[in-house]
Amino acid sequence: QVQLVESGGGLVQSGGSLRLSCAASAFIFSSYAMSWYRQVPGKERELVAGITSTGSSTNYADSVKGRFTISRDNAKNTVYLQMNSLKPEDTAVYYCNAARRYESGQFDDYWGQGTQVTVSS
Repeated sequence: QVQLVESGGGLVQSGGSLRLSCAASAFIFSSYAMSWYRQVPGKERELVAGITSTGSSTNYADSVKGRFTISRDNAKNTVYLQMNSLKPEDTAVYYCNAARRYESGQFDDYWGQGTQVTVSS
């Protein structure tokens, strides 16, 4: 049974830092691109950061560039999101996503249950 389990969320003051982790199991983690998304009530889920299967390339939403860093450890089947200089507008539920598109066109997509991040002003 595929699992993505996020941890590391919590309450932090503006300007503070948090490190989110997402532990994966029951699929070939090193073959999947990993991403972090976030969602606030009443808004669509938005991409925060992504990293390729090998970790060779990353991408970020403009709103978090220079403050957040995504990384992965394929030996530990874990992806991380280091969040620095947090702002109240970063408050959201953060979700981990694993995605892979096969040569056949098949697309696999898994989601974690989410972890709450709250930044107080």
